[in-house]
Amino acid sequence: MKIVSWNVNSVRARIENILNYIRESKPDILLLQEIKTQEITFPMDDFKKAGYDSYVFGQKSYNGVAFLSKFKISKIDTNFINDKLKQSRIITGEIKIKSKNIKLINIYVPNGNPVDTEKYDYKKNWLDLFNKNIKKLLKDNSNIIISGDFNIIPEEIDVYDSKRYENDALFRLEIRKKYRELINLGFVDVYRHYNKKKQEYTFWDYFAGSWQKNHGMRIDHFIVSNNILENLKSININKKPRSKTKPSDHTPIELEII
Repeated sequence: MKIVSWNVNSVRARIENILNYIRESKPDILLLQEIKTQEITFPMDDFKKAGYDSYVFGQKSYNGVAFLSKFKISKIDTNFINDKLKQSRIITGEIKIKSKNIKLINIYVPNGNPVDTEKYDYKKNWLDLFNKNIKKLLKDNSNIIISGDFNIIPEEIDVYDSKRYENDALFRLEIRKKYRELINLGFVDVYRHYNKKKQEYTFWDYFAGSWQKNHGMRIDHFIVSNNILENLKSININKKPRSKTKPSDHTPIELEII
């Protein structure tokens, strides 16, 4: 099974790119972030024609997450976090792979910039609540896949210039510690599990020729619970969509699981 995560930066603005990617890469399940639309205006018919059912938690103009799937995803839930700001940032469901019922969690973590503002406090509180709820979930289901745009640069190797981002909400030490707290609950960063020292990115800004200069960062992740490791086959950062016309500033990450 091929599970893909992609921050598309507006599903309607990138619809042709997404459909082209689907035709070329043939994912079984696609986790989308930053869809920037409500469910009523989500292009479900386009994806249905391509063979995918849509499960959407959107909001007007901002944020939003969705599953596209060739297979049934059960127990869809948009209330994993009680978000006081009512932002659409997380959707969960369950899939079955062989004998395992796997909780699939699609997240779009707050950016948090500028630091030392309400936006930064929101990010910290959101991550604390997320980690708390994951800890509770593990008591009921130890088969968990978490993926999406974490807006966290885990290590120096995951950004082209770590010094430049020391006081950025994506790389500030206390934010990275919250990522580490999640990992320490019994999870593995799949990309880093397979690529100990490789330097690849999932995001390149639109400004200052970042894509052309490869001034990127790895902020989109697949995190899996330890007992799913035996089911993993491969992980790949597919940079091709970032080179297209009118691209998202993120590119897909592709997990193969058996």
